[in-house]
Amino acid sequence: GTPVKDVVLKADAPTVLLLDKHSDYIASYGAKKDDYEYCMSEYLRMSGIYWGLTVMDLMGQLQRMNKEEILQFVKSCQHDCGGVGASIGHDPHLLYTLSAVQILSLYDSLHVIDVNKVVEYVKGLQQDDGSFAGDKWGEIDTRFSFCAVATLALLGRLDAINLESAAEFVLSCMNFDGGFGCRPGSESHAGQIYCCTGFLAITGQLHQVNADLLGWWLCERQLPSGGLNGRPEKLPDVCYSWWVLASLKIIGRLHWIDKDKLSRFILACQDEETGGFADRPGDVVDPFHTLFGVAGLSLMGDQRIKPVNPVFCMPEDTLRKIGIQPELLH
Repeated sequence: GTPVKDVVLKADAPTVLLLDKHSDYIASYGAKKDDYEYCMSEYLRMSGIYWGLTVMDLMGQLQRMNKEEILQFVKSCQHDCGGVGASIGHDPHLLYTLSAVQILSLYDSLHVIDVNKVVEYVKGLQQDDGSFAGDKWGEIDTRFSFCAVATLALLGRLDAINLESAAEFVLSCMNFDGGFGCRPGSESHAGQIYCCTGFLAITGQLHQVNADLLGWWLCERQLPSGGLNGRPEKLPDVCYSWWVLASLKIIGRLHWIDKDKLSRFILACQDEETGGFADRPGDVVDPFHTLFGVAGLSLMGDQRIKPVNPVFCMPEDTLRKIGIQPELLH
């Protein structure tokens, strides 16, 4: 048969969690504003701030971040239409609107933006078939269905949209293998499965999922290295330690994968010099993979990290304060 696409963990790969290195890495990431890497990631800045703040909070280090500067930045990225852009002067989009609401929820500072306008913006992106466009240009994707309900749930305003048609659209994207794609008929993909199971958890529709069939597809994502991929025939990637693992947690099938092997893979993706996690061992680290590596370890019960919520990828204690407890299957 065809050889399995995978990586081999080196004998000298890191095996312990370097928490201090990771908090130093994230704390200093935004300090050098003229770095090439920082400048080139402006188009996703709002999500980058969410990744950094969330991983710092999970590591108990949120106080090291510049709260006032961040709140001012978020405020200046909201448009008159209510939507939020990735950075100042960038067009509004649901992806960055959710990131902004997550940031403000971490800081208990939703008053910084016009919440009613955010609700109107999200509501205006729902289509007749229940789906959501990401912005005014009209791309449809189940990711945006998740962004819409996650944003409104954090604001306590799920009643603003047609939940019934929204759920019908997401369920129409379910495939024969139990998974979900970005639109009806699209290939199952772990990132989309996370968005769809998260959507169904928030809207109280998880009973519609075939948990055993979907759990089987998800646990088959684990490769001999212990890492998880997002689709068959793909390489493992630390970020799927989140998308796959969180989906398994939501549907009550987390015990179907080998946690020890996955932990070893995640820890091997750390950079012992700079701190941070990469997609695979030996690659360049970034805040995105750092959050999802740490969050994956949290889902598996690492006691040095705060418990993370599998639906919102936010600390459980933050969601408890807001009064949000999405349903999970057991």
